[in-house]
Amino acid sequence: MSAPRPLAASARWALASLSLTMLMSALGTSIANVGLPTLMHAFAASFEDVQWVVLAYLLAITTLIVSVGRLGDQFGRRRLLLTGLLLFTLASLLCAFAPTLPVLILARGAQGLGGAIMMALTLAFVGEAVPKEKTGSAMGLLGTTSAIGTALGPSLGGILIDLFGWPALFLVNVPLGLVAVLLVGRHLPADRGSSPARPGRFDLPGTLLLALTLAAYALALTLGRGHPGVLNAALLATALAGGVLFVLAESRVASPLIRLALFRNPLLGGGFATSALVTTIVMATLVVGPFYLTAAFALDAAGVGLVMSTGPIVAALTGFPAGRLVDRFGADRMGVAALVVMVVGTALLAALPAQWGIAGYVVPLLLVTGGYAAFQTANNTAVMKDVALDQRGLVSALLNLSRNLGLITGAALMGAVFALGSTLGNGSGTPASAAQSGLHLTFSCATALVVLALVVTLACRAAARRH
Repeated sequence: MSAPRPLAASARWALASLSLTMLMSALGTSIANVGLPTLMHAFAASFEDVQWVVLAYLLAITTLIVSVGRLGDQFGRRRLLLTGLLLFTLASLLCAFAPTLPVLILARGAQGLGGAIMMALTLAFVGEAVPKEKTGSAMGLLGTTSAIGTALGPSLGGILIDLFGWPALFLVNVPLGLVAVLLVGRHLPADRGSSPARPGRFDLPGTLLLALTLAAYALALTLGRGHPGVLNAALLATALAGGVLFVLAESRVASPLIRLALFRNPLLGGGFATSALVTTIVMATLVVGPFYLTAAFALDAAGVGLVMSTGPIVAALTGFPAGRLVDRFGADRMGVAALVVMVVGTALLAALPAQWGIAGYVVPLLLVTGGYAAFQTANNTAVMKDVALDQRGLVSALLNLSRNLGLITGAALMGAVFALGSTLGNGSGTPASAAQSGLHLTFSCATALVVLALVVTLACRAAARRH
């Protein structure tokens, strides 16, 4: 067997620009949380007010990512990506010098719009930047970069606050953004001329309806976390009604935001569904882990942070090697193998005896997070590899949306399951036994979900082969 050909210099520079873009969007998501206590003091505000610094960014990305992906397909992806990078960079500058909390929240919303553009279009460029046989490696590299940004955010944010104050959380994006603009402008493929495959009209009513639906869903699961009330129920009802209206509207317009036929493609529909499922599962480790480690082993904040950091580190180390394996053995095999690894990890956590100690928790955690990173690499490759050129921005955006919805759903759902399990297991009256019961119930549900993802994956792959 001949050795694989190395990437050309142009492809390496293109991947470098995409990796930096992915790193910035991941940092934007993870770096601000650590600054909330400092912002409460700086603006003399309550937590309920300051949390909108995080929510504004999350809502902007969740509600707008599909729309900007479609815009990129219609009017040029490189042009729009450059616009998104400039917006993200300028909004970061405005965040750093915001004189009041409302200005900071508005600037974070603008930063979220830039982040949505960056997330939506990064994966879409892979097919143009690298040869098809290297798609898995490229997806793995981008997954690794995203995991590094997510893992680096809290620790980097804490260091920046200690050294320079909270504005540094946002100023760090400015030099990165300027470098990314230069790299993207120089090394990514130029936009092609308009083609008959690109409809001229943009579906503004569909865009607004989808944004309203996604915003209602996200707010329903994030506001009043742990104490849902009438507002949450009303928002969920709004999201359900909006979803129904969106499907009806999209089936009746000539140039829809999302062609519903996309979801009848088993590779695409199954890829979106399983991406949301596995992200819901991995979110359980982030939500439940701190409470379990504190109650079961009496770890302090530093100890909890150290244990929790192992998951993102393994995810970062897994992405690129997993991409190489995808290129060698195929996305189908790697996706199934990764889900099997996740099943083993969640099942071990569901039956974890307290006597196994911290090591007994960490080993299954590494299986879950490593399996997740490998699955997302394989799934992204399978979904994006054969997508038509005029649909890549939209499909990439839908993949990112599925992950965002999984994160939002997982935080609310798995947190509620852990609370229920802890309550049911509180018979002995010790926090450790209650936490152990909560862990077992949470990861029993997670095991069921990952088995469902495995069944969906196998069924969709079989359906794709028949067609």
